Amino acid sequence: MKHCTAIALAGGQGRRMGTNIQKQYLDISGKPLLYYSLHVFEESEIIDDIVLVVGEGQEEYVRKEIVDRYGFTKVVGIVEGGKERYDSVWAGLQAVQVLQNSHFGTEEPEENYVFIHDSARPFVTEAILERAYGKVREFKACVVGMPSKDTVKLVDEHVFAKETPDRNYVWIIQTPQVFDTSLIFEAYSRLMREKCIQVTDDAMVVEQMMRLPVKMVEGSYENIKITTPEDLDIAEVFVKRGREKS
Repeated sequence: MKHCTAIALAGGQGRRMGTNIQKQYLDISGKPLLYYSLHVFEESEIIDDIVLVVGEGQEEYVRKEIVDRYGFTKVVGIVEGGKERYDSVWAGLQAVQVLQNSHFGTEEPEENYVFIHDSARPFVTEAILERAYGKVREFKACVVGMPSKDTVKLVDEHVFAKETPDRNYVWIIQTPQVFDTSLIFEAYSRLMREKCIQVTDDAMVVEQMMRLPVKMVEGSYENIKITTPEDLDIAEVFVKRGREKS
């Protein structure tokens, strides 16, 4: 038996968006940004249920205006996130553990995985989920991304170019980041106990805390993160193109 839970992170402030509305609720072609990734998870044959991690005091709003309004029946939990991204992921993982303990008891599924996804990436697809699922079953830890199209420079503290990595080995990291549930829970447990490193993504937690290599999985150049107003314009184009194809 397999079980796959999506943890959708939707508590970001979106300060670079230049608006008072948090970016996960911004309108894209008539629907809130958060809708799009949740819709993919809802329709997915891979994802069994969803835990939503939202900003402080937003649980009821999200339940009423997003989950109930659009009929997302796979959402089994809505929890409040924390100050940093890793705090929010930890809140989501703890919710997953509680829900699974109550549902499965001592009979944990033989294959149990967590897909951690930033809801600011609305263009995740079923094909991406399928590729990630295949790799996590093999390697226990994988991250969606794409090879860099651009030359990347590492700079020093004075912003002078210091090193140019070989572009053949440079990937741009996306989400979802997918892990064996027990593995990622133990990795975050250690992180929260030690609080000794700065982490920017979930793969780094596994790399640092568990000393386990993380497999890369092909995502999509359209799997963009909505961060600035210009990204909203691009998102509108992608949504329109998707509707025309269907």
